[in-house]
Amino acid sequence: MPAFRQVGEKQLPQEVVFMAWSPKRDLIALANRAGEVLLHRLANFQRVWSLPPNENTGKEVTALAWRPDGKILAFGLTDTKRIILCDVEKPESLHSFSVDSSITYMHWMEVTEESSVLTSFYNAEDESNLLLPKLPALPKNYSTTAKIFSEEKSDEIMKLLGDVRLNALVLGGSSGFIEIYAYGMFKIATVTGVAGSCRGLCLSSDLKSLSVITEIRDSSDSEAEITYFQLDTSLLSSYLPEVTRMARKFTHISTLLQYIKLSLTCMCEAWEEILMQMDSRLTKFVQEKNTTTSVQDEFMQLLLWGKASLELQALLMNQLTVKGLKKLGQSIESSYSSIQKLVISHLQSGSEALLYHLSELKGMALWKQKYESLGLDASGIEEAITAVGSFILKANELLQVIDSSMKNFKAFFRWLYVAMLRMSEDHVLPELNKMTQKDITFVADFLTEHFNEAPELYNRKGKYFNVERVGQYLKDEDDDLVSPPNTEGNQWFNFLKNSTHLKESPLLFPYYPEKSLHFVKRQMEGVIDQCLQKPADVIGKSVHQAVCMSLYKTSQSEDSTPQLFKLPFLWNDKTSNIHYVLFTILENSISKIYILRRHTDTSRSVSNGLLAVDFGNFLNNSINESSDSRCYSCLDAHFYDDETVTVVLKESVEQEGKERVLAQLPLSSVYTDEDQDREFIWDSSKRLDEQSGEISTRTVVLENQWRVLENMKAQYVSVNGIRKVSCVLSSNLRHVRVFEMDVEDDGEVEEEEEEETTQIAAGEPDELNQSADNQDNACGAPAEELPDETEEPELSLDP
Repeated sequence: MPAFRQVGEKQLPQEVVFMAWSPKRDLIALANRAGEVLLHRLANFQRVWSLPPNENTGKEVTALAWRPDGKILAFGLTDTKRIILCDVEKPESLHSFSVDSSITYMHWMEVTEESSVLTSFYNAEDESNLLLPKLPALPKNYSTTAKIFSEEKSDEIMKLLGDVRLNALVLGGSSGFIEIYAYGMFKIATVTGVAGSCRGLCLSSDLKSLSVITEIRDSSDSEAEITYFQLDTSLLSSYLPEVTRMARKFTHISTLLQYIKLSLTCMCEAWEEILMQMDSRLTKFVQEKNTTTSVQDEFMQLLLWGKASLELQALLMNQLTVKGLKKLGQSIESSYSSIQKLVISHLQSGSEALLYHLSELKGMALWKQKYESLGLDASGIEEAITAVGSFILKANELLQVIDSSMKNFKAFFRWLYVAMLRMSEDHVLPELNKMTQKDITFVADFLTEHFNEAPELYNRKGKYFNVERVGQYLKDEDDDLVSPPNTEGNQWFNFLKNSTHLKESPLLFPYYPEKSLHFVKRQMEGVIDQCLQKPADVIGKSVHQAVCMSLYKTSQSEDSTPQLFKLPFLWNDKTSNIHYVLFTILENSISKIYILRRHTDTSRSVSNGLLAVDFGNFLNNSINESSDSRCYSCLDAHFYDDETVTVVLKESVEQEGKERVLAQLPLSSVYTDEDQDREFIWDSSKRLDEQSGEISTRTVVLENQWRVLENMKAQYVSVNGIRKVSCVLSSNLRHVRVFEMDVEDDGEVEEEEEEETTQIAAGEPDELNQSADNQDNACGAPAEELPDETEEPELSLDP
């Protein structure tokens, strides 16, 4: 009986280029050549959602990674150079940011180091929850938020915060581009000093070092040289509690900026184009009227004498109409009320929370002994606090404008409604007919201020009037307000003008009366981004190269293979704090796989740092007893867990119907206690493939931990040690088979399972994350995952 049980097989309609298992749930994310990102549930083969290519985000997915808690999926797009963080519940972007390079690899890891300081920080309730009111959930009745938020609850934006334990998204791109984002949002390091295009990344769980595999080409025609770098990131591990606190604060800040951005988008949506109707009708009236009387005078005459010119009557009765006036009045009241609520409940709450977190961050920056070496700069944070203060002032100004506009429009429309009823000789209700001297003065002031013709405004906006004053604050295309608020006679302004000391006081937030809300928001975001950038530069400069090893040259035949499916494969053993690199050197020794291992602490070494594993003839007797010369080479290899490597093997002899084999390689059979072999001495002046003959070789016997893959040109494998499954993908990238790797454990008692954990480890959730973020996911989705994607029958297999 074969060692592994096949549980599914499927032909897919599109070539799969990336796959990533969720570290916590029965979900698998994949990207195909068409640019789609898909999420599937393993249990019932059901597609959860699909995200088609999008003009705004991008169409060419080049990397996938899951956050260690499995609630957020990140993917990188090479055509737009954007990173999208997507909620697992719904295929919409919760957060996105741009990077300077096309991303070729992503890895999302979780820190496993423990200390008393960290434990108290993890366990302590976030003080901001006690001191700040809970942010109101964003309303779902706007198209922007309806796309993102599910119906039951609308606080998805706060999911960006995730667990308090530090996790880091590592991005690798072309030309040595490497950046590390704490919690997937705050750029904590911009790493330099690595050459070539990134093909693999693995940040150790103790944050002491970063393993990088790059592809270096001298020219586009030349063969690429695969090189291994180990970078020392000890500053992050030395200051882990401080890094965690600082990153957590910045993640709060990034989340709040996204919350404010969505609130402002909802406000823009609440403002309707109908509110511009009065401006456009009055402008048309100016263009068509024959008299020299100004519009303001025409309305004043109607107010004072109750008589209107024929042209004004035609404007009011034929174009605006009584019914249209009522509709306009209702729209203004409804729209302004919605905007007012959003400003008070969302914009102000978010801004005040932002101010709180920035002030706390400033306090941390002043503790120079702990935070100065991480690049936290108190003066930069002070500027950010000032920018947030200016934004709050502008939001308050918008509230005042809304308040006065609502009063003005209400009085103006009431008077105009009565005047139009009289023109049409309709009955006017007695309660509408009463107009005091105060009401008349109020309407006269409104006409004086809002109904002045402005020829310069026509050149700028194509209209002579700006009666509606709220929209100018919300429109993104304008930096300057068309009609800024009138500050003449304001005692506070006059006092500030005459007091030079107060003008420069850091206690007063600067005020920009001429600018729109969008302009002040963009300015605030720019200052906060700048404040966030300095720690990334400082920490990035502290990262230095500890090891650089040139491994081998790639063959030209590999070039068409999707990037993520190529060896080498990186893995971090969190228990032993060891980096592993799996790779093959096909030209030199077709049957061997090489295992390079290094301690995460660059100052320490490990025994058997480089070994070769030979699969020469261990399967001969089982498959074909007469073929003693049969030899197997390794096509793909991925870590199943810390103690086992899953490999796909093929017969080296070119012949029809040659078998491919899926096998489990226990590391205990490679690293034996009685090893007395001499340690390989690396000659740094040569590539490894030029000195591979001197590397110690182990020939392994796998007993029953293998299975022949019949009728399948298997090429790649992806494994999930926690779910104990492996997925094999054919060389055409469409044919998938999924296997249960641990069937002998089914139905056994817990005691037996505990005894066997050394052989087949269940692993921790974050161990799976290491595999989920590396190349093993490239090739492995359960075949039965995609029944709804193709009309082909399951038995339609590739030759």
